[in-house]
Amino acid sequence: MLRIIRNAENEAEVSKSKVLKPVHLLLACLKEKTGVLGEISLKSTLDVSSLRIQIEEMDHLIDQKLTSSSLFNVTVTEDVIKVFDVANSYMEKYNQVYLNEGHILKALIKTNVIDRFLTNENKQIILSLGTTSRDMITHLGNYTFPNINSQLVCKVKNNDLNRLVKFVEHNFSYEWSQTIKDGFLLSEPSIYIATDTEGEIVGFAAFDVYKNKKCYFGPMGVSMSNRINGIGYSLLHHCLKDMKDIGYEYAIIGEAGPIEFYEKACNAVVIPSAY
Repeated sequence: MLRIIRNAENEAEVSKSKVLKPVHLLLACLKEKTGVLGEISLKSTLDVSSLRIQIEEMDHLIDQKLTSSSLFNVTVTEDVIKVFDVANSYMEKYNQVYLNEGHILKALIKTNVIDRFLTNENKQIILSLGTTSRDMITHLGNYTFPNINSQLVCKVKNNDLNRLVKFVEHNFSYEWSQTIKDGFLLSEPSIYIATDTEGEIVGFAAFDVYKNKKCYFGPMGVSMSNRINGIGYSLLHHCLKDMKDIGYEYAIIGEAGPIEFYEKACNAVVIPSAY
């Protein structure tokens, strides 16, 4: 996200107006060639050079109010502030703590501030590929367990059932809690929990429990106040180590919301969409 912001600034600085507009955020996203952004570039008809020409042609036709923001080192339009406000609201709605490209792309589309640059088909491609949860895959063939603090992470015991189900339902959803409950029906539940120093559950992760799918990681969740402490990273890798030990060559990460987390944490890649 920080790279997108900086690249958007660069696009603004080389433009005639020297002002950062919402479409510069789109340009910066298209310059990313990995993950869902790379997929959008491949499957849409959007072209960076053509967009730059359109921006210059339309600059004199559009009267936009200008302002400043602590996020940027250049002047921005008020529409840019609007986009970030809406993107932040999506982040909060999904109980996430980091702004990501999916939030920005959805805000760009839903606020209609770049409509003049997009066909309806390209809007649908962006929404479908860039703003929804996606399945990911990571190779376990050469996997090694990282050097992490495992002191407060452990595999569940049978007497953890009720408190874990309650934690999951309270912090996430009833559907997830039922998936975890089903996981306890296994002879050895493939579920890990993280606790705080008082012994209270603050996070969980599981594999091979969702609809009995093998090689399938998830769900995983960490309470809101503990999401920047590396707990999710530790839970993920305890599960991946077990999956590797079982003999799985790959792990499927189902409906990954924070895609960039898994890209960095375990080199996972988005499974291409058939869109």
